[in-house]
Amino acid sequence: MKVHYNIDEIPTIKNAIVSQGTFDGVHLAHKKIIERLKQIASIKNGETVIITFEPHPRIVLLPLDHGLQLLSTLNEKINLLEKAGVDHLIILPFTKEFSRLSSEQFIRNILVNKIKTNTLVIGYDHRFGKNREGSFEHLKNSASLYEFEVEEIPEQDIDDIAVSSTKIRQALLNNDIQTAQKYLGNSYSLEGNVIKGKQLGRTIGYPTANIEVENSYKLIPQDGVYAVWVWYNKARFGGMLNIGNNPTIKDKGRSIEVNIFNFEKEIYTENLIIEFVSKLRNEEKFDGLDALKNQLHLDKQNAQAILNKIGVAII
Repeated sequence: MKVHYNIDEIPTIKNAIVSQGTFDGVHLAHKKIIERLKQIASIKNGETVIITFEPHPRIVLLPLDHGLQLLSTLNEKINLLEKAGVDHLIILPFTKEFSRLSSEQFIRNILVNKIKTNTLVIGYDHRFGKNREGSFEHLKNSASLYEFEVEEIPEQDIDDIAVSSTKIRQALLNNDIQTAQKYLGNSYSLEGNVIKGKQLGRTIGYPTANIEVENSYKLIPQDGVYAVWVWYNKARFGGMLNIGNNPTIKDKGRSIEVNIFNFEKEIYTENLIIEFVSKLRNEEKFDGLDALKNQLHLDKQNAQAILNKIGVAII
């Protein structure tokens, strides 16, 4: 996939089959749009194009709204779209000035003049342009004027529940990892660099890597202990992860820590990707380190059992 950060330097794209939006999480509804793009591109001998925005529009338009929680950072979104088989990703800087573009200006200046769109595919009830004035009907009228085609994907339901980023966020915040995974079409993940902690885990036989997630808008699941997959240098390991304040240990502070099974390498400053598989339990306060150690032993057994069922045995 080719990633373009400058709209003025985009090379000629052959029969551009385009969709645009935030694509947060790249969930099943997004993937349905992408599959339709690929189908049309195959018929028209074209190339698929996704237009997205950075930062998220709400960060610019509602700077005092601290409730935004993103399912994917920009880097995660890039990786997910590449896995989905998109040919081109155009990342438009979202500014207040950009937000004032009318739907007509967006169509003429970007879709037509810059990208030379052949076909535009949009999701159900998609809106765009200043004050979200642009609609499917508006696009149809412009399509005939500028000689491109437009298609709307009907609302997608799974078990009669519409797939949306909002429902996935709610599932994650309600400890429903399986529902989130079902709607995403893959595991929910987060990534970050390993930083130094107090190194108390290694003293009780369960060393952990402390993960720092740099993007403050990234959704972190509820506090608790989880069975996870850990990706390091393209290799996958089983593990158990704790999110929370570690109440058994005084003044430990809130952290995201993962115990990686059968792994002893020092990896400070290096990047890890965590895939959430299942929640094991809520965070608890134990009567001393021995009680905590006994619980961690049980947690590891439970995590290994869950991960083994998926198909790749954890020794």
